[in-house]
Amino acid sequence: VQRILDNVLFFMIPSFNPDGQIMITDWYRKTAGTQYDGLSLPWLYNKYVGHDNNRDGDFLNLTESKYAAKVMYVDWPPQAYIDHHHMGTYGARFFVPPYCDPIRPYADPLIWREISWYGSHIAYKLEEAGIKGVLNAAQYPGWGHFGWHWITPFHNIAGMLTESAGVNIASPIYIHPEQLKGGSRQFPAYEAQSTFPSPWPGGWWRLENIVEQKKISALALLDMAAKNRETVLHNAYLKGKHQTERGAEGEINAVVIPTIQHDPLTAVKMINILLKSGIEIKKAVTDFSINGKVYNKGSYLISFAQPKMGLIRNLLVQTVYADNEWTRDKDGSPLRPYDLSTHTMFEFMGVKVDPVNYKNQENFRILAGDEPGSGKVASSGDSYIFDGRLNDSFIAVNLLLEKQIEVKRLTSPYDGHNPGDFIVRTSDKTVLEKIAQKLGVSFAQLNKLPSDGIVTVEKKLLGMYRRYYGGNMDEGWTRMLLDRFDFPYKTLRDVVVKKGNLRKNYDVIILPDDSPGMITGDIPEGRRGRTASEYPKEYQSGIGKDGVKNLVEFVQKGGTLILFGNACQFAIKEFKLQIQNIAEGHPSKDFFCSGSTIRVEFDNNHPLAYGMPEEGLVVFTNSPAFEIRPGRHNDRYKTVVRYKDKDLLESGWLIGEKILAKKAAMISAEYGNGTLVLIGFRTQHRFQTHGTFKLLFNAIIQ
Repeated sequence: VQRILDNVLFFMIPSFNPDGQIMITDWYRKTAGTQYDGLSLPWLYNKYVGHDNNRDGDFLNLTESKYAAKVMYVDWPPQAYIDHHHMGTYGARFFVPPYCDPIRPYADPLIWREISWYGSHIAYKLEEAGIKGVLNAAQYPGWGHFGWHWITPFHNIAGMLTESAGVNIASPIYIHPEQLKGGSRQFPAYEAQSTFPSPWPGGWWRLENIVEQKKISALALLDMAAKNRETVLHNAYLKGKHQTERGAEGEINAVVIPTIQHDPLTAVKMINILLKSGIEIKKAVTDFSINGKVYNKGSYLISFAQPKMGLIRNLLVQTVYADNEWTRDKDGSPLRPYDLSTHTMFEFMGVKVDPVNYKNQENFRILAGDEPGSGKVASSGDSYIFDGRLNDSFIAVNLLLEKQIEVKRLTSPYDGHNPGDFIVRTSDKTVLEKIAQKLGVSFAQLNKLPSDGIVTVEKKLLGMYRRYYGGNMDEGWTRMLLDRFDFPYKTLRDVVVKKGNLRKNYDVIILPDDSPGMITGDIPEGRRGRTASEYPKEYQSGIGKDGVKNLVEFVQKGGTLILFGNACQFAIKEFKLQIQNIAEGHPSKDFFCSGSTIRVEFDNNHPLAYGMPEEGLVVFTNSPAFEIRPGRHNDRYKTVVRYKDKDLLESGWLIGEKILAKKAAMISAEYGNGTLVLIGFRTQHRFQTHGTFKLLFNAIIQ
């Protein structure tokens, strides 16, 4: 070990989620030796997102992610990176590199060779030490999510993953031989194969087994790097050089982010995220033109002629998921992508990006730090109007309402302004100046208030349902979104929903994406054969029949119930809605869409879509889509967002376009004196889909 350390520098992040590590440790110590020994934590092991902290290597939303990115992407990029994880209990004991097929495009080929090189040595050292059940080149594909081990190859880092078969947190588990299964990518059965030569026979599986194999794998990586340090360092140079050359020579060699955007402040946010990833970005100091198209001074140019060309192409250029023998089963059924099938940041954020071929880059300056906002306040008057198309205008609204300053909203065009724009009257310009400086939102002078076509924005009492049984990451991401946009809200546990009288305390309630069973408590057998009833009574989730009755009463009495994703199925059933989910019940060969950007039309004259463009993109990932069934009350249903009639796919993978075409993606349904808002697609997915945040914000404040 000392010889290795004398020949290689390394850094270690003991835990990407230290708060979660403490939570799980505390829970285990509390339950060890009791009837609850080995049960997983009842809530998320992170303030917001639980295991989704491993899906944040691109957007860098979490504090831990920002620190890791600063170290790995900017300050001290490593040549190799290995990320130790846990997987299911009843398969291989240990997955080590390399990944299996398919691989995501645009990484330097040396990356995939290096990962195989390191992985072979790791597997060899484990076999040498007599470790059984080691699997490589199977189960985990090279086209995965953009968490840390799968995004690092596009930073020219040999990013790798290990996955250990889990135990009961830290308690041992006994596994019978017949319980061991294969069945994953390139691992069809639990039998010896060239990438799995020594099957583990079953028996007691302990934490010490996990620790030992991780130690061997970590030291094997360091051993390989130390013995070949000159090769490793030279190849780090070659990867950067070759990627820069490929980027310069391509038919498309750059992208332009124009100043003219539907939401320019969100475009600036995207620029600042990319800067944190170590991408070189230039800003135009004069107007310039490409093939006759004029771009204004202040537009951004990102050249592909830089080492992180592969990352830029995956984040900022339309991407189509692989459809080949690696991604289809023998019968032609699609094999589900590992997480999403596209991670095109600009599409998620609703930012316009133009791919170009442009070599003249003289009239640009390289950005050295975050781009600031540029909000201004008109010099005179006491009536101001600000843009409802900006996501950050909703923060401004919430800050103004918090100070008890009245805010109104246009419901029809007025003097060159659009429905959804906000109006504020105040003699205290200091408040507006502070908001403009903080957010970049500008307040223009309004000479005369309209006499009609205007409503007052009310401060709504907002609640959001939060369950146990491991927690709900979609709920956590939504909490983060509400916190960062200054929406006040309260968490609703089962006991509150079951108690009733909800309308007295809430105007709006959100049910995050979840299965109907998880909401009601009719939970099927969980992972590892566990059920919710095994948990202590205080952590057994579900609103039950009383909770369902109380939610129905809440809407009937004038409340708004917002439902995301599969929670819409709960509303369709329990409220007996005149709606059918047309996306369910199809064989995957006929209809399949997992994590893709899909073209839609927004009815931006409807209050729920104020501030949206007429057309745009939504993220569809195993989402419901709707058809309003004929009935006596058709007029109670309004389609706010509808899928286009053809050519639906922008990026990702879509099978069976005709099933989705022209169908409703978001519906507003009148129910008694209240409203149900059903949003099938991922309107706030992982705090990434900025382009559709406003659909939620509008639903809250209307």
